[in-house]
Amino acid sequence: MILILKPNIETDSHEYKQLMAQLNSLDNIQISLHKEVGIQQVLTEIYLVGNTSLLSLEDMKSFPCVENVVRVSEEYRVLGRHKDDNRPTSFNYNGLHFGQETLHVFAGLCAIDNPEHVELMMKALQEHGQVCTRMGAYKPRTNPYSFQGHGKKCLPYVFELAGKYGIKIIAMEITHEVHIDEIKEALEQTGNPTGIMLQIGTRNTQNFELLKKVGRQQEFPVLLKRGFGITLEESLNAAEYLASEGNRKVIFGLRGMKTNMGDPHRNFVDFAHVPVVKRLTRMPVCIDPSHSVGTREADPDGILDVMHVIAQGVIAGANMILVDFHPAPGKALVDGPQAMTLKELPYFLEDVRIARQAYEDRLALIKRYQ
Repeated sequence: MILILKPNIETDSHEYKQLMAQLNSLDNIQISLHKEVGIQQVLTEIYLVGNTSLLSLEDMKSFPCVENVVRVSEEYRVLGRHKDDNRPTSFNYNGLHFGQETLHVFAGLCAIDNPEHVELMMKALQEHGQVCTRMGAYKPRTNPYSFQGHGKKCLPYVFELAGKYGIKIIAMEITHEVHIDEIKEALEQTGNPTGIMLQIGTRNTQNFELLKKVGRQQEFPVLLKRGFGITLEESLNAAEYLASEGNRKVIFGLRGMKTNMGDPHRNFVDFAHVPVVKRLTRMPVCIDPSHSVGTREADPDGILDVMHVIAQGVIAGANMILVDFHPAPGKALVDGPQAMTLKELPYFLEDVRIARQAYEDRLALIKRYQ
């Protein structure tokens, strides 16, 4: 059960203390407190864990300073979309709004190689009105001898260039908790010219200690990718780990499943789960077409497979696209064969616009027939 308190309630107020005294008197009920600090107000939610089936909703609503009560109907207590639950499905970060109704494009380098390519990428994004990108400094690799990223030494110039070209948010994968401190240090060193969205990659989806550490920090939002060899439920529970530790600014990423059933693509594309995740949870949903398809193969009409799956995900309601671009794919240190080129950027953005319009048309259509 979730008790949603009146906005901006003070924890030292008489009402709040009276409420907590009443809750602490409940038998076999654990209490967990979550706060959402917004631009204009602070929202406090109290989670009652245990046998809450005997607790009356009306009685709970009558408690001091309680505005609404939600009975948990899904396994995902914090991030789940429960019955009669009108809590927001969105968050704001560094001037941008992320929700189940928005769409943001994060095009960029899978792995940072040199300042020249980073600048060319960011300059092209600015020229086409884009304010988000992806940049990989830490790269977990299957082969221990493969390039694993430049690490913290590349962060200062990446952040400075982001500020120069108006990039507001960089999606950046981390593989260890120390990377959070390295990112914070580099941001402070460069004057905080941009924002960072921490990315938990598919190999770390069940690294529970890392999830706890990332969840305990609330400065950066998190993009959690689905594990490539586990069920959707297991991956959604990984997202719940983040939220249960305090960070609810979580976006769920679909990136394809590891199975030969997806051949000749790199992974079996799972973008049909976009509406499923939005139905089960309040998280925005990201699609990663580059790592799903893994090639630049095209159909007889000349449309790349990666563009087809992007359209499928966007038409299904995706809220974020994480996609590989590179100024010189042949020189890329990681995943060059699947990267799109800067010349293809305007075509890509226009094709995304067409798919998004189709999604909005479908929304309008269903509303007319409901």
